[in-house]
Amino acid sequence: MGHGSSGLHSAPQALRQRIDLLVREIAKFGAVGGAGLLVNLLVFNLVRHVTDLQVVRASVIATVVAIVFNYVGFRYFTYRDRDKSGRTKELTLFLLFSAVGLVIENGVLYAATYGFDWDSPLQSNIFKFLGIGIATLFRFWSYRTWVFKTLPAREAVSDAESFLTEQRTVSTAEERPAPAGAGRHTT
Repeated sequence: MGHGSSGLHSAPQALRQRIDLLVREIAKFGAVGGAGLLVNLLVFNLVRHVTDLQVVRASVIATVVAIVFNYVGFRYFTYRDRDKSGRTKELTLFLLFSAVGLVIENGVLYAATYGFDWDSPLQSNIFKFLGIGIATLFRFWSYRTWVFKTLPAREAVSDAESFLTEQRTVSTAEERPAPAGAGRHTT
């Protein structure tokens, strides 16, 4: 009977641990992403006010600066505990998925600016922000799935440790062996 009850208690516990890890990951991703958002919007507005570049070109420059900023933040803060063995592959995938995010983000701005002629500074900032939001959903999924992969060894060790803990709990509850030397009295 001990096997069934420990299995029932460990499943919700394991689910709770996974949810806690995901919530922490989302919070760290959000912190870096929030700082990147500020960098993106500041560079965007600075380039728009200092140069005569068209709105989407200014946005692309700002997005590229934010991508560089975000890579450093994700690698050394959000995903610092993830696999670091294939940095070239990691950076290549990061840049690839960031480029897709750049197209999503600036595609929204392009559609608003040239499709609907919404080109005031306020409208440009609103659609830039909306594009960043949509692209962020894609980036979160792609970065955690393909770029900053979890360490397989760490997961295996964690699974093994939880299995051993379960087995010790079951074994102790069922068997309760007598301590060595029990029943003998020595002086």
